[in-house]
Amino acid sequence: MPNPNQRVSEYILVEKIGAGSFGEVWKAHHHVWTDQLVAVKIPIDPQYVRNLQREGAAIHGLHHPNIVRAIGFDPYSDPPYLVMEFVPGSSLRPVIKRREVNIDQAVSTMKQVLAGLAYAHDQGMIHRDVKPENILIHERCGREGYHVEGCIKVTDFGLGKAATSTAVGSIMYSASVHGAAAAEIAGTLDYMAPEQRSGGDVDKRVDLYACGVVLYELLTGERPAGTDLPSDLNPKVPKWLDDVFKRSYSRLDKRFASAQDFLAALTTGSQAAPPPVPSFGVPVIAPPVGGINPPPVPMGRPSHCPHCRQAVVGDDNFCMHCGVQLVAHVRRCQKCGAYPDPRDRYCILCGEGLPAGSSV
Repeated sequence: MPNPNQRVSEYILVEKIGAGSFGEVWKAHHHVWTDQLVAVKIPIDPQYVRNLQREGAAIHGLHHPNIVRAIGFDPYSDPPYLVMEFVPGSSLRPVIKRREVNIDQAVSTMKQVLAGLAYAHDQGMIHRDVKPENILIHERCGREGYHVEGCIKVTDFGLGKAATSTAVGSIMYSASVHGAAAAEIAGTLDYMAPEQRSGGDVDKRVDLYACGVVLYELLTGERPAGTDLPSDLNPKVPKWLDDVFKRSYSRLDKRFASAQDFLAALTTGSQAAPPPVPSFGVPVIAPPVGGINPPPVPMGRPSHCPHCRQAVVGDDNFCMHCGVQLVAHVRRCQKCGAYPDPRDRYCILCGEGLPAGSSV
């Protein structure tokens, strides 16, 4: 069993910062350069040595800001060890439990996770065990924001193999353990895609399914159950994120084809959301026409688009320069799709009657 002040390769163990059913992770410093901190993973169960060998081989060639970097590796020493980049902070699990992230931070977190997985997939590696415990949050996220490159890192590629291999071996191995190990595996099952649970052939899309579960947790604080969408539990979640979740947490044929596709959906969806609607001041009611009051006409609208800062016309629904939506609700003819003036009672293109404030 590893102990504080024990030397492992060039490093001195300081304190245990993580433990699983098969191994421990220790914070350590270089024996000479004491300010050089690393994380050392050491197996405490002989069965874990093979997984350690697999993980060391897997992450050796993975160099990406969103993947924990391997520094040293010797599965044949006593004790065997894997030296990795030290990430000050915590895993994503306590962050989810404390509901510390808002919608934008949740999206930024998932973007960085997907960026790391996209790179690993391109190298022929599948993670197979994506879950909050294997996503590390650097402490600077709290100071600088969750969008800062490299502040979210994926770790523990211990179950990762070449993209053409299957999950049968790992599932058989998991079924042979009991006690704390069995409890850990039971929790992991919530993140496993249906084809992975059944022991069939798998590809990189199993990681995208797991990312969908993590995204749901980030948005709601809970794991998916039944047909509930994120917005059913958290009304602040926009509908486009419901659609993104459905495309990840789905059958294989309907799931995102790649991490890049998943990432693109998060990127374009967040950009499509309109900016906060500017204050229009006190509305002025135009005189009644034929005994019917037209909808209020907003006055005092800013003369510039809040997104691109270009000049806009008073009654425009969209900015003519960047296309961003300028009003909370776009008034539109339900028959032909035209955009009538706020004071129009009939569509000038098809003659359809327009209820006050009508839109589609």
